[in-house]
Amino acid sequence: MTGSRPGTPPPDGTEAPPGARTGVPSPAGSPEPAPRKQGNLAEVAAVFLRLGILGFGGPAAHIAMMREEVVVRRRWLDEGRFLDLLSVTHLIPGPNSTELAIHLGYERAGWRGLVVAGSCFILPAALTVLALAHLYSTFGATPEADRFLYGVKPVILAIVAHALWGLGRSVLGDREGAPVRAALAAAVLVLYLTGVHELALLFGAALAYAAARRAGRTPGAAVTSLSATGARPRLAAALLAAGSGAAMVPYNPGTLFLTCLKIGSVLYGSGYVLLAFLRNDFVLRLGWLTDGQLLDAVAVGQVTPGPVFTTATFVGYLAGGWTGAAAATAGIFLPSFLFVAAIRPLADRLRHWPLTSDLLDGLNVASLALMAGVTLQLARQALVDGPAVALFAGALVLLARARVNSAWLILAGAALGMAAASRAA
Repeated sequence: MTGSRPGTPPPDGTEAPPGARTGVPSPAGSPEPAPRKQGNLAEVAAVFLRLGILGFGGPAAHIAMMREEVVVRRRWLDEGRFLDLLSVTHLIPGPNSTELAIHLGYERAGWRGLVVAGSCFILPAALTVLALAHLYSTFGATPEADRFLYGVKPVILAIVAHALWGLGRSVLGDREGAPVRAALAAAVLVLYLTGVHELALLFGAALAYAAARRAGRTPGAAVTSLSATGARPRLAAALLAAGSGAAMVPYNPGTLFLTCLKIGSVLYGSGYVLLAFLRNDFVLRLGWLTDGQLLDAVAVGQVTPGPVFTTATFVGYLAGGWTGAAAATAGIFLPSFLFVAAIRPLADRLRHWPLTSDLLDGLNVASLALMAGVTLQLARQALVDGPAVALFAGALVLLARARVNSAWLILAGAALGMAAASRAA
């Protein structure tokens, strides 16, 4: 059996262009996206600066906004290529949405685009976190963000749900192999919600799908393979149960940079995994932070736009001021640029090999299911009352029917949230 990708039209109703890397031929005359590596750096910088400024909601929201911007609106690449690049980010350590931005910059403007896209996506978040770290260090607290986020969270949820629908059509819509993919996606979703670690599910699903495709097995066989591969429970995150008891190590910017470089080079998983690494190094080993300061740093990273890895910017500022923030930010993000640059030649060839193509398809199915799981988790945090539900529904309708730009929806949600909170006060 071949390793061609299942594919369906993008959610805007157009077909993939002839020769696109979806593995599914398109009818002649379909509109084509812009050719690869034809964009200018100013365009790449503008797109990813805006995404970095408006990128609330974590990696799932970032990915959804990138898809809307570069696949649906600007047609830099097709849905299949976007999913392949997303899957490749799961093969290397580091923040997936940041690495996806770096990949997309390369797709549009080559090696310079790679650097510009990643830097512009990171910069707004790093500067915002740096400002909050300065306020925290000066006044001992961060400004209240609940009013602002009350209206933003339902809109972010709508953006993620809308992207999930479009990606689901691409991953599950092709009839050939659809029962296997649907069964595998359902199994990944259930296992994720019951506590299985996302990395076990990603790699387990890739292996299970490739085995099922190449052996012509049934959906049940793929699910059984996944369960055997990934059904071990996630480690409990009892990070704050004990005091640090660490001896204070004198601050050194080189040590700070190398510590963050190490974390960025080996970290897979969510922001909670980042918390474990930061606590082990900066609270327990070096003694530069307290548990309370670390929790505040993680909270700031969660409520600001852009990648949650900018938590390291906050940590670096508390440890060493402005230079510490710069050293920590550079250290934790540098591996992402290096890993993406190193994997680029492999990423361009994976679709040409049947086995790796099947593995990528399995990763795509698992990524879709994990995104669905994150959407359900976000819903519990965002849909807290009737007005929030109404805001979510309205944003979803505008995205699906009127194709309103998500940036305007986020700004409108923030304004409505502030107004509602002010009336309640």
